[in-house]
Amino acid sequence: MTVTDRTAHPDRAEGADPERLLAGLDPEQRAVATALHGPVCVLAGAGTGKTRAITHRIAYGVATGAFPANQVLAVTFTTRAAGEMRGRLRNLGAGTVQARTFHSAALRQLQYFWPHTVGGPPPQLIDTKLPLVAEAVAACRLRADRAELRDLASEIEWAKATQTVPDDYPAAAAKAGRLPPRDPAETARVYAAYEAAKRERGSIDFEDVLLLTIGVLESRPDVADRVRDQYRHFVVDEYQDVNPIQQRLLDCWLGPRDSVCVVGDASQTIYSFTGATPEFLLGFPDRHPHSTVVRLVRDYRSTPQVVALANALLNEAPTDTVAQRRTARARLELIAQRPPGPAVEYEEFPDETAEAEGVAKRVKLLIEGGVRPASIAVLFRINAQSEAYEQAFTDAHIPYVVRGTERFFDRAEVRQAVMLLRGAARAEAGPDPQPLPEAVRAVLAGIGLSSTPPPGSGRQREAWESLAALASLSEEHAAAHPEAGLADFVRELEERAAVQHAPTVDGVTLASLHSAKGLEWDAVLLVGLTEGLLPISYAETPDQIEEERRLLYVGVTRAQRHLGLSWALARAPGGRATRRPSRFLDALREAQAARSGGPSGGSVVRRGGRGGEEGKRSKRSGPVRCRVCGRSLIEAVERKLGRCADCPSDLDEALFERLREWRSARAKEQSLPAYCVFTDATLTAIAEARPADRSALSTIPGVGATKLDRYADEVLALLGGVGATPLTSSEHDDDGEQGEATSERENVENVTVQEALTMDEIE
Repeated sequence: MTVTDRTAHPDRAEGADPERLLAGLDPEQRAVATALHGPVCVLAGAGTGKTRAITHRIAYGVATGAFPANQVLAVTFTTRAAGEMRGRLRNLGAGTVQARTFHSAALRQLQYFWPHTVGGPPPQLIDTKLPLVAEAVAACRLRADRAELRDLASEIEWAKATQTVPDDYPAAAAKAGRLPPRDPAETARVYAAYEAAKRERGSIDFEDVLLLTIGVLESRPDVADRVRDQYRHFVVDEYQDVNPIQQRLLDCWLGPRDSVCVVGDASQTIYSFTGATPEFLLGFPDRHPHSTVVRLVRDYRSTPQVVALANALLNEAPTDTVAQRRTARARLELIAQRPPGPAVEYEEFPDETAEAEGVAKRVKLLIEGGVRPASIAVLFRINAQSEAYEQAFTDAHIPYVVRGTERFFDRAEVRQAVMLLRGAARAEAGPDPQPLPEAVRAVLAGIGLSSTPPPGSGRQREAWESLAALASLSEEHAAAHPEAGLADFVRELEERAAVQHAPTVDGVTLASLHSAKGLEWDAVLLVGLTEGLLPISYAETPDQIEEERRLLYVGVTRAQRHLGLSWALARAPGGRATRRPSRFLDALREAQAARSGGPSGGSVVRRGGRGGEEGKRSKRSGPVRCRVCGRSLIEAVERKLGRCADCPSDLDEALFERLREWRSARAKEQSLPAYCVFTDATLTAIAEARPADRSALSTIPGVGATKLDRYADEVLALLGGVGATPLTSSEHDDDGEQGEATSERENVENVTVQEALTMDEIE
């Protein structure tokens, strides 16, 4: 078929000029847009215009007659991304192309073919697993709180996404290195009971939608042929996040054909806990040896300062294994296209409260400097970190919105508002109705909308923010459609609700790193960057640690111009400064120093008393290095020892045993665990270094000011060969250090990674 043959495809956009569609694309984007035949793999870095490239490819293919618009199916992972893609295609003259999530496309096919293949109405789709998981737990005569129920639901989702049945779950979980919320055998029992409860009700969950569609397509060749006749060309966005059942469904859709374009970035794989894997993206050229591979590396989003940091973060990733080297070969070195911007800022705070207050001050300065609140984001590792920032922003009178919580149109106050607006629209009459924004505010005032937000944070503030967002949306709608009335606005809300297109609130975004995926802001502040939070405490294997690195990379690459990284040394004001900055920060600063040929890249502002007076800038000392081989030390134990765990030790074993005996006696007299006096690593470091005085002893990691005052004389006496001094009862350690450590661990580990995602984002 020739480009000029326009009669064969009547659905082709009228007046679409193929060459004009290519205008404005960079060379790599143009290569994507013109690669219309055979399998295509687009490796697209953050901010490189991948959505622009693939939507222009679809529109160009339709305009040139390479494929009819009604035979193209573009799939992605969120309703927001699918809606954005549909909007762009509509503007490019290809508005009849279908752009859906995997689940939405599969559900439509399942509902259509169910009466013909199974008979009767299709099963009811459940919105959430939690009620049935709770029922399954009770059926197994077990007990679980809400957090455990959520974690069990996450395990069931992972098992189904990886096509693991209940009987195989314990072995599969062990092989995958997962840490189930309960004993694997108990988790398998709950999984089986959940499936039974679901069957009894004739219900299905989101994973069943995919599995049942696969079952129909694989068992009924006639149905598969009809689907393949309808959809002949496929585009898959965010392909690095595909899980095994989604890939299996894609294979069913394709059949023997290979007209598929996949787009992704292995460096942004952050959902492996749901079963997602970059292996399908990395292995695409091997499965399709004649495929076209295009790399998008021109970063139009971020300044050179932000791009350099992002590149440095990935360049520090290990390449010890075959899999790691394979990932490294697919890594994209971004090239900044924007002019230079401000330097990346690092801030250290004495505690979490001080960090939240400091970040609020930084946000105030950005707003005063002309940055809109909606163009600023504060990103953290777990949702539990949000509360401190909500309070700090409320105290500072900074508007904010929490992302990643309940979906906007599912909130009770929003449903009530839409119902009242619908009623007001029916009652609206007369030749001179109120202006739309005034009419909307009048209705919403009856359920809590006021001119100023309520004091404090919490549910009341969240409800006010929701109503204020609807009022702002009415102003935008009136500006775009001056003749619109309440009925028109209600239709707009209903259309938005159908695709979960929430209105934009002019407030600072507070969000987890997971829920920030796919978004961007002018200013991004990454907070809480300490060991135990990033990487998270339960990330133990090399693969899990590398996923944490990718999560930080996603956070860094959300920033367009301003980027700040901060951490706190203690959890609460007055607490012991036991936290360590994230290992990724050391790697970043070391890499930046090597690239610049100068000292450690960037300076740290240390707030509070730990680094001097407020606002004093000091060069950070850089990573701790092994005194034997010089390698940077990451593990806490190695940092205490001052050497790699496998480097030669000059330990005085007799001295070490004397120190252990002394510690045991001290711990017994104080009714404390032995490690609360000194850990084995600290004792080993003391026995190796053999400090001669209090000053030298204070340099040993784990010997803080309190322990130095309490134990220095006795330890130094032991080092000199003299017996330890007895402990008096008045010296009992009651500073609460262990209590803080325990609550800190619970705060981190009892929050599940699944909380980072909303139903919309894993749809």
